[in-house]
Amino acid sequence: MPKQKKASYEANEDVQRWLKEQARERVEVKPKFDPTFLASQRDAPWILSSLESFYEQDLITDVLAVVQSGKEATVYCCQADPATGLDLLAAKVYRPRMFRSLRNDAVYRQSREQRDEQGRALSVSRRQRGAAKKSGRWRAQQVTSWIEYEFETQRLLYESGADVPKPLAQIGNALLMEFIGEAPGEAAPLLREVNLTPEEARPLFQRLLYNIEGWLACDRIHGDLSEYNILYWRGALTVIDFAQAVDPRQNPSVYALLARDIERVCRYFARYGVFADPDALADDLWTRYEGGALLDVEA
Repeated sequence: MPKQKKASYEANEDVQRWLKEQARERVEVKPKFDPTFLASQRDAPWILSSLESFYEQDLITDVLAVVQSGKEATVYCCQADPATGLDLLAAKVYRPRMFRSLRNDAVYRQSREQRDEQGRALSVSRRQRGAAKKSGRWRAQQVTSWIEYEFETQRLLYESGADVPKPLAQIGNALLMEFIGEAPGEAAPLLREVNLTPEEARPLFQRLLYNIEGWLACDRIHGDLSEYNILYWRGALTVIDFAQAVDPRQNPSVYALLARDIERVCRYFARYGVFADPDALADDLWTRYEGGALLDVEA
């Protein structure tokens, strides 16, 4: 009798069912992240690589527009993934040479905790040795620590009830946060771009002082506060850009940064007839901070 031909294992009914299921799953895999908006951007590859992880983690689905562009970073309006429960998100993408642009960065580095690749806090001596070497790896770690610190500061302040955008994620050189505004073409303007009424100026001034005190209660000083990093939207203020925030516990000499923040706020609101003594305000805050008598921030 001729030998019966052995059936192919691949022809097995169960195997075929499994192959069909796998094919269906492959079809359902997310397509490549390729926002059409980036096609016209000169640095599209850098932006794409910076934001792709947010797409893969189901945080954003598209990049819609540029919101604001500065020396160190550009902020993009992104379509939020439905899983976030939001419509729009803001992605702040730092440029490759952002660290060189930070003014007086030595003062800020000395006033915040720095960590190595394993997340361990660096001692002063290790910081100094790394700075002396100035290797590419050391420099990259500094940049990473700087951006992580900004994200953690914003999360700390948001959770304390401060008027800052809700932070969602930080990956590499990009931060993802709540979008303040109505639509891609209608983002909240900077405070310097609006004209306040005398009636709303004073309560907004008081609210900013409340925030400054609340940040200090969280051991943070903004370090570069001005009308250039305060958003105005529907009668409320939202403070952004905590890249240069410092921790007074790491370096008590940063009182000068607190005083400068307050002086700039007072100078801006003086144009609306809101007058205050910035030196007296800073001195009062610092005295109460050192005495543990600051407010507990509430939403």
